Amino acid sequence: MMMEESARHAMGSMMSSPVSHGAVLAATGFAAGRGLLGGVLLRNPLLLIGAGLVAGYLVHKYEKEIVLAASKAMGMGKDFALQQKEHLSDLVAEAQEQEAKPADAPPSPQD
Repeated sequence: MMMEESARHAMGSMMSSPVSHGAVLAATGFAAGRGLLGGVLLRNPLLLIGAGLVAGYLVHKYEKEIVLAASKAMGMGKDFALQQKEHLSDLVAEAQEQEAKPADAPPSPQD
């Protein structure tokens, strides 16, 4: 009983990270795909060559759209990083003002 609870707690803490969650999802997807397609289809060299040709053709055909989407995503990432940097500098400035306020205030009169 105690070992089951500790195992559940350990698995719960491991699953809380996004990396481990993604790894579990990838493993589940691989197992499901292997079960549906079968190990024979995944090992067939002609099928892999055909899939590579199709992927290469689609990348060549939609090259401009892929480049535009990638550059747009990079631009959005840069904008997000700059916005977060600005917010952080605002928070630091506000914290420095809060620290400076009590030092500038006159001492309270003591009776």
